[in-house]
Amino acid sequence: MAEASYKLDVGAPWPMFSRHLLCAFIVGLCAVVWRVRQSRKANAYERKPTCSDNEKSTIKPLEGFNWEETEPLQFRPFKGKENYNLTMALENLDPSELIQMDKTYKDRVTLRKSVLDQNHDIVVAINNDKTPEEDPRIRPAISELYTFVLGKYLPTRYPSMFRLNAEGSLFQNLVTGATWPTTLSPATPTIQALETLSQTVDEDFLILLPEISPDSEDQPRYILQAYATCFPAGFNTREKLGLRLADIHDPVPRYQEKIGRSMDKFFARIQVGKFVKRVNWSITIDTGLFAAFGETHAVSGKKEEAIEVGKLNVDQTVLRCERQTLHRLPVSKALVFTVHTYVYPVRQLKDEGSGEDLANAVDGLKRGNVPEIHTYKKGDVWGEALKDFLRA
Repeated sequence: MAEASYKLDVGAPWPMFSRHLLCAFIVGLCAVVWRVRQSRKANAYERKPTCSDNEKSTIKPLEGFNWEETEPLQFRPFKGKENYNLTMALENLDPSELIQMDKTYKDRVTLRKSVLDQNHDIVVAINNDKTPEEDPRIRPAISELYTFVLGKYLPTRYPSMFRLNAEGSLFQNLVTGATWPTTLSPATPTIQALETLSQTVDEDFLILLPEISPDSEDQPRYILQAYATCFPAGFNTREKLGLRLADIHDPVPRYQEKIGRSMDKFFARIQVGKFVKRVNWSITIDTGLFAAFGETHAVSGKKEEAIEVGKLNVDQTVLRCERQTLHRLPVSKALVFTVHTYVYPVRQLKDEGSGEDLANAVDGLKRGNVPEIHTYKKGDVWGEALKDFLRA
């Protein structure tokens, strides 16, 4: 039998069924490629969580935390520092430890609500006084901070004190009984978010945004655009609204010379996910936590008489420490500066054996890189009388 011979005529038309087969093959191949791409994209989302998921993952819950039995943090920043040097003195901060809770919580938030009611325009404000319209960046920044604190941080970190409803739309304070939505509705005034924050945590918040400069090559300088501060330390925060960092710190002796440029650079470069902290200290007499009217620092042109040795009102004299933190919000890119104020009676410091350290630190205010800080902190008013008590 003769072997069949086949010759392919490349110019001949393809049979109809071949065309259909080719089309089916191409469609099938496209479907496979699409599924592979979708699978890779899904895996990529699993490997790279969204911003909110990442925020939650960095916050470690304190299960079974009992705020009523937790002592306040005890800061002694003067120990071992016989010379006071004006520096940034920043340390890294675990995001889980951004907001601290202790047994003073309920009393403090009750006091904060009272301060807010009595001094509303000093305690909370938004920078719309000096411009015809509010900066459009401010509300998104406040809204983002509000949702982070109520909708993510507090119920995640302290589940025994705060919780969300099943939908995550309602925040409940299990200590005070207050409830708040976790997001701002379009009809909610921006200032209301600041009011809620100020009476939900014992933390003061200052929101800073970069100055809009016509020269894009300039390093951005940050401006205070909104705040909620129930416990200002010797200044009216409203008077600082709309000011650059350098202008906010203008009363601090040699601020610009020593740390002004470093502060501007650090604020401009801090990355999302980076949290830092620092602690400062001062001595106050007969001054409450709400000290917006100049009781804690020297006022230019105003001379105060030194307290005579033995005449110090010891029971009204305290070491006032501010635990300050700084971080950048991931979406609005605003900077959030927070302050938690702690006060310790000087009698407690003496009884615990820290009296000599504090007395040395008072002397050290005059021996550091800014000797003028001694007068600024009113050391010339209470210094000798306090040292006499601590060393007696």
